[in-house]
Amino acid sequence: MNKITIAIDGFSSTGKSTIAKQLAQKLHYIYVDTGAMYRAVTLYAMQHEYINECYFYKDKLIENLNKINLTFHFNDKLGFAEIFLNSVNVENDIRTLEVSNFVSKIAEVPEVRKKLVEQQQELGKNKGVVMDGRDIGTVVFPNAELKFFITASADKRAKRRFDELIKKGDKVTYNEILKNVESRDHIDSTREDSPLVKADDAIEIDNSDLTLTEQFDKIYRIVQHKLGDI
Repeated sequence: MNKITIAIDGFSSTGKSTIAKQLAQKLHYIYVDTGAMYRAVTLYAMQHEYINECYFYKDKLIENLNKINLTFHFNDKLGFAEIFLNSVNVENDIRTLEVSNFVSKIAEVPEVRKKLVEQQQELGKNKGVVMDGRDIGTVVFPNAELKFFITASADKRAKRRFDELIKKGDKVTYNEILKNVESRDHIDSTREDSPLVKADDAIEIDNSDLTLTEQFDKIYRIVQHKLGDI
């Protein structure tokens, strides 16, 4: 059976990565979490004090982009690839609220987007890939055979993210998470370079009131139908 490229875009905390991982495992495709790539660059910027609540030394980050090496290594126990920043596993380090607070600002930088888009296109050049992010169907793979745009209400997304972080032991409040979600929505949707928009040929899925199983079944049926047509 011919393999295709599946692009999954959408707002933050909509569960894009979860559905992308599920599809990749089911189809035996490669899964690429582009959000993790931007988060890893954000972590690098934080570690080198290029960004905090008071400043953002954008030029310093741009000057040192060639020092950032991102790779994915498959974890058999987890069933998906974890991201490594300069040979260090940072899969857990990039999932904090602090990183979330800065990642949209990092993702606004054209030089950062150019570097990561090139890597993403290389990872998916042979098809058989499921990739999720903000601009996969519009910029990274505009010719992807199948595109999804995942959305949900801000309060539902904030509640899911809050529950996830609390379960991990993070000390956060629901209002903090909601503010972060709304702020990222605004930045992602209004940035000049590759803003978050729904591709004209993307299938929109609102999962505000869907369980993970219901969402997967709905999307997988669409994928099966598409594969049957090729």
